[in-house]
Amino acid sequence: MTSILYDAPGPRAKRRNVLYTAAFLVVLAALVWWVYSALSDKGQLDWALWKPFFSGSEAYTTYIWPGLQKTLEAAALAMVIALPLGAVLGIARLSDHAWVRVIAAVLVEFFRAIPVLVLMIFGLALFAQYTDVSSDDRPFYAVVTGLVLYNASVLAEIVRAGILSLPKGQSEAALAIGLRKGQLMRLVLLPQSVTVMLPAIVSQLVVIVKDTALGGAVLTFPELLASANTMSGYYGNFIASLTVVAVIYVLINFSLTSFAHWLEGRLRRGKKSTGAVLGAQDVADIAGTAANGADPAGHPSGIGDINGTKK
Repeated sequence: MTSILYDAPGPRAKRRNVLYTAAFLVVLAALVWWVYSALSDKGQLDWALWKPFFSGSEAYTTYIWPGLQKTLEAAALAMVIALPLGAVLGIARLSDHAWVRVIAAVLVEFFRAIPVLVLMIFGLALFAQYTDVSSDDRPFYAVVTGLVLYNASVLAEIVRAGILSLPKGQSEAALAIGLRKGQLMRLVLLPQSVTVMLPAIVSQLVVIVKDTALGGAVLTFPELLASANTMSGYYGNFIASLTVVAVIYVLINFSLTSFAHWLEGRLRRGKKSTGAVLGAQDVADIAGTAANGADPAGHPSGIGDINGTKK
């Protein structure tokens, strides 16, 4: 039995796959044991180091929750601004006007080529010299600015690629029935390209959440990772604190991807046709009826006027 994508493995291939799987599991178990032994020998698995996270809420209310709140605020604000800005830039790169395409292309390529950390540092310097933003709020605005500029340029390319991936027949058919370019983009291309772009968009949103940690490492932005460093200094449990923070990041990003998978499935189900599908017998009946001189509805062949007389 063969699949559409590949040939089904034979007996030898199945035995080989079983051996590879067993060898991988053995290597994985050895690696886990080595990590466990190394941490245990260094005393990193002592209950005293993990106790703050399982007994009492001080670690969460004093360190983790305030840092998580700052992370989510910066990431959410960056997403809200970067998504529409990226969509506008992506659509502008497909404009019929050369000056619009050139300006959009320059902006996208420029900000996409600069590391996001450099954009954050520039933003901090600009806010310090040319605005009245307080020193406590500058890191937050600098982080959001860097995230927006970089991720909007990346999202613009995602939007452009998603629209260009659609068959040209979609645009040609829409233009043939008289739709203008704006209507074509709004009513035909964007709705269909959303499901194509969704996985890449969600991946970029995950990047936004993780990149907030750059602000804590360099700009003294009190996000989740920076709070973990402060917490580990207080409790003396660096490995334990980073492990807990890593689990929180995994849960946040897993929630984003799970929501995206649910939304993508819902959009795909909504686009499925609800019309009846004709079987082989139905097609044969229609063909036979047409050959006998009647249309599929049972009327005689020929063109009749409004009173039913044949012309």
